[in-house]
Amino acid sequence: MLRSWWLAALMLAFGLLVAVTQDEPWLAGVEFVIFVALAVLLSPLVFPKSLTAAQAQERSARDGRPIVYWRPGCRFCLRLRRRLGPRAGRVYWVNIWNDPDGAAAVRAITGGDETVPTVVAGGEAVVNPEPGWLVQRLTA
Repeated sequence: MLRSWWLAALMLAFGLLVAVTQDEPWLAGVEFVIFVALAVLLSPLVFPKSLTAAQAQERSARDGRPIVYWRPGCRFCLRLRRRLGPRAGRVYWVNIWNDPDGAAAVRAITGGDETVPTVVAGGEAVVNPEPGWLVQRLTA
């Protein structure tokens, strides 16, 4: 769990450090707000609730929804999440930093590395797909 939040905590720490060393109070406030925004973007908060790999696989087998394996701080995962918009709730999200089985599933798909996002939809696994690819499957 702690591994998922380290980037966000680092951004907050840097933001605080920059703010206290700034001579202009208004500029310190602006810089701190920027670092807080970065912390939120790099945290698990912008993603729907993660499941374990076993839960996601079981539910996907039952209803056919895609599974997205992701990790906090991944800009490609964030891009995919942003492009999905409200449709992100129709996908099962597995944080590979919180679930060793999810990380193992990604390694099995990618040939040994943990490249994310890795998406499994309809029995097809795609590593770092274009967001439009997944949007198309969700709207079909």
